Amino acid sequence: MPNHIIIKKKITDFKKKISVSGDKSISIRWVLFASIASGISIAKNLLISEDVLAAIKIIKKFGIKVVQKRSNFMIFGNGIDGYHYKKNTIINAENSATLGRLILGLVINSTKTIKLIGDKSLSRRDFERVTSPLSKFGAKFKLKKNFSLPLTIRGSRKIKPIKYYERRGSAQCKSSVMLAAMRADGTTFIKAKKSRDHTEKMMKNLKLPISVINKKNHDIIKIKKVKKIKAINYNIPSDISSSAFFIVLTALANNSQLIIKNVNINPSRVGVITILKKMGVNIIFQNRKVYKGEKIADIKVKSSKLIRPINCPSKLNASAIDEFLVIFLIAAKANGVSYFKGLAELNKKESPRLKWGSKILNKMGVKNITTKNSIKIFGNPKLKINKRIIIKNYLKDHRVFMTSVIAALSFGGIWKIHDSKAIRTSFPNFLNIVSQLEK
Repeated sequence: MPNHIIIKKKITDFKKKISVSGDKSISIRWVLFASIASGISIAKNLLISEDVLAAIKIIKKFGIKVVQKRSNFMIFGNGIDGYHYKKNTIINAENSATLGRLILGLVINSTKTIKLIGDKSLSRRDFERVTSPLSKFGAKFKLKKNFSLPLTIRGSRKIKPIKYYERRGSAQCKSSVMLAAMRADGTTFIKAKKSRDHTEKMMKNLKLPISVINKKNHDIIKIKKVKKIKAINYNIPSDISSSAFFIVLTALANNSQLIIKNVNINPSRVGVITILKKMGVNIIFQNRKVYKGEKIADIKVKSSKLIRPINCPSKLNASAIDEFLVIFLIAAKANGVSYFKGLAELNKKESPRLKWGSKILNKMGVKNITTKNSIKIFGNPKLKINKRIIIKNYLKDHRVFMTSVIAALSFGGIWKIHDSKAIRTSFPNFLNIVSQLEK
């Protein structure tokens, strides 16, 4: 089977209701918390992607039993100290930085050396940003000179609390420290720049000893040692990052309407919605509810007749960091010049995404000016593509692949997009949903 797809025509008008896959951030966190809980935890709508399956493989290496029954997963937790560590264990986070960074916080109490590896993309990413604070708990690390994988960790039985200032707005770094803090003798103090807060919400829902004070630009988090975690049953909501591709596709299509069911609209994740609304995209939330501290809603979106340019406030970056590539496609059709700044973190993702955003726009014939941390996009409301475009060699970044598919369906041309298996990391049924909209 060829590992590429070819798209030759734009999508036609559609009015549909869809459901997208389970939230990846919550899926990974559920697996990790369930693995150290006492008893059997059950999840429905768990995202069955390579990233989540990698998390399951890792906890199995630590002696945790996992059973799948149809669409339900059961994890038999052995308690907060229930991991069985063996000598020279190798764990593989594959493509997932979330998994790679969070698991280091969980194994902070291992007195046996553990080696963490990942795929080619993950192995080029910075891990010093988590090993530095984790070492203050008492763990010892060995990394490559450029602070990347593979690395080894050897923890300690006596974990001391720390004070940590997270300045990047990285939920992964913050969460890794939070997980390590659960094992520390005393209170860990964290001052964190605003970022995703799924870990805090899950810990609060489990009634763990955590307090969070929300300030304007940062949060103050205090965590005490955890003695026991109860089993956690979870019906995983749909992922807003996955939904964003279909929101943009609908906005760019003619005479179309889409409802996406039961989506996680956590305020730390809806930057993409805020940005698109500012640009004139017609989006509303329906059937709102709160589930285990997470806000859930159906998202209704309609085609946009006129897209406005935006000077995007950088305060929205953290809450839209995974959606900027597809947001750039909206800017490509705006009636004016859009400017996005403070995006250096994009080039530290699975691929250098800011560079790839510019590269895709260049291939589409959309003028843009890009620096190390910003991009200016000169929109064209009449943009149509009538040429061949090839997308390849992007380190199998799932978001580059999906953004390219949405661009092809929205603007036309003949696109050959390589590495279609890239979507297996986060959204395996992406192309199946695309085909539903084309019928």
